[in-house]
Amino acid sequence: MQAEPAEYGLPVLPGIPVYTYVLVACIIAVTVAQFTVGLPESVDIAGFDKPKFLHAHEYWRILTGAALHGGFLHIFMNGYALYGFGSLMELLSNRAHLGLVFLLSAVGGGLLSLVFMPDGVSVGASGGIVGFIGYLLVYAFRRRQFISSAFRRSLMVNIGFLLIFGLLLYNVVDNFGHIGGLLTGFVYGLIQIPSDEFTDPRRARPITKLFGIVAIGVFVLTSVFSIFLLLRSR
Repeated sequence: MQAEPAEYGLPVLPGIPVYTYVLVACIIAVTVAQFTVGLPESVDIAGFDKPKFLHAHEYWRILTGAALHGGFLHIFMNGYALYGFGSLMELLSNRAHLGLVFLLSAVGGGLLSLVFMPDGVSVGASGGIVGFIGYLLVYAFRRRQFISSAFRRSLMVNIGFLLIFGLLLYNVVDNFGHIGGLLTGFVYGLIQIPSDEFTDPRRARPITKLFGIVAIGVFVLTSVFSIFLLLRSR
């Protein structure tokens, strides 16, 4: 899946996707702590347990749940998708939006899951990651003069695969978390991405860059807090 950045005047060799690396490093570090404690125990300690969120007022779980994963395959798939779509976002847009989309989509996915699955437990960064897909979908259609039709089709295929995969594995996949994250990223893209083709989407105001740093910082602190909770239980 390629976006043909040269057509848009973007550098062929972009800078290092710093925010993407930070997010990937966070979820890997938390996963190592999970394996140290034990996966079932770690999910009970810091997963997005909806009853505990609602009734025990453990509101932090909506964030720590996004830092945890359910196994090696889960972390591998999410890590791979996070690196791929995150790097692409940092190429096509300002990296500040990556931090904001990830954090908002993780929360948005968690809230929709809370509404429709109030008795369940969820883990994984999928909500934040599919938020990237929702954002890139808006980008691909708003900047269609510079983005290939093959790229747009690839995004649609990814969304279709996500929905079909979720339906087939509905008993283990948090579909509402995915849908909530996708919609959050999509709405963010509608608000942020300029429709004027002469406006560079990589530019961002200082306040936006600050919020992007804060968003990344929140997830870093969430990961540190998750590791603390997990290791404290040993």
